Amino acid sequence: MSLKTLLNNLGPGPVVAAAFIGPGTVTVCTLAGMNSGFSLLWALGLSVISTVILQEISGRLGLITGRDLSQLIRNQKGNPVFRYFCMSLVIIAIGVGNGAYESGNISGTYLGLQIFWEAPTPVLPGIEIQSGNLIMGILVFTLLWWGNYKALERVLVGLVVCMSIAFTATAILTKPDWPAVSAGFIPSWSNEDLPTLVALIGTTVVPYNLFLYASLAKTRWSGSSDIQWMRRDIVISVILGGLVSMAILMVGAGNPSEEITNASDVSKGLEGVFGGLAKYLMGFGLMAAGLTSSITAPLAGGLVICGIMDWDQTIHSKAMRASMGAIVLLGLAFASLGIKPIQLITLAQLANGILLPLVSGWIIWIASQRLILGDFRNKPVYTATAGLIWLVTLVLGLKSISAVLCIGY
Repeated sequence: MSLKTLLNNLGPGPVVAAAFIGPGTVTVCTLAGMNSGFSLLWALGLSVISTVILQEISGRLGLITGRDLSQLIRNQKGNPVFRYFCMSLVIIAIGVGNGAYESGNISGTYLGLQIFWEAPTPVLPGIEIQSGNLIMGILVFTLLWWGNYKALERVLVGLVVCMSIAFTATAILTKPDWPAVSAGFIPSWSNEDLPTLVALIGTTVVPYNLFLYASLAKTRWSGSSDIQWMRRDIVISVILGGLVSMAILMVGAGNPSEEITNASDVSKGLEGVFGGLAKYLMGFGLMAAGLTSSITAPLAGGLVICGIMDWDQTIHSKAMRASMGAIVLLGLAFASLGIKPIQLITLAQLANGILLPLVSGWIIWIASQRLILGDFRNKPVYTATAGLIWLVTLVLGLKSISAVLCIGY
């Protein structure tokens, strides 16, 4: 098989990779490297394996059934009370979760813009308005409203690729301690690492991407004959995205900052290679990553809400515009009230890590049903492997909740 054939048959996998390589990935991986060195690289390795397995299941569901995950939830047979409970749970989890994620995306986008331009911060009685976040939110809402996200996505994926190359090259050029890097793939952690551990998993295995990929896969390909292309698409895209995340963590391990509050602090890990241009490179990369994720999060949330409610899922429909707008506004509300961007980004990733067991557990269960997938259902070994991944994410999610309650993370 030639490279040209492979590239021509790749699908929406790069969109999924671009969606999880957002400002949250840059921030969480950098913080993980700064605080724990290379010791949490294994968590990113686990994230890559988990993402490949779960996204393959979601893509297979979309291809074989011709429906996305939200439509499958709405049309599932059985107890109607259980069905409506699942529908409500998914709307709340994805709607609110994507609102939290969107706040981090918008804040991360402005975090990069601050390198080039500082927006005014008007103070109202009891409220400090982050006008830079407001501007970014309005920009994202406008792009989604007019439906130009596809053309923009191509440009932004290219920008994220440029940032990814910079991080990968920097990780190598900073001459890390390779034996220590290898040791980082041996699982180990302390109680202080738990919130970061959950956030690292949440930054890669993003719940809304499972819904997004199923929806895009059923449009890109048709039927069981294309399953092989879907699998190649998601494996290549997620592995490359995971390698970028690992490179960011390695750069973070060499970052001299004691605290990260802006893009200049994040960029200090690049200064040894790029000098004074480092902060501009980081600002540019954060804006690109933030805008990409800011577009895909409301898009996926809109598809889920409209699919659950049996509304028109075309991007220009009133239902999609209202659903996407609600998620952008929710994210904008959090992002414009003076909360530190790094806190928003990190907490959004933490929320994803907590929501993941709910979404992934349902996907694993439904993909094992002969009634749904027939001969293409999960085999017992595959279900057991996916179940083990679900169990790990569940335990980490429960521990993260305990950590939040105990230490007020």
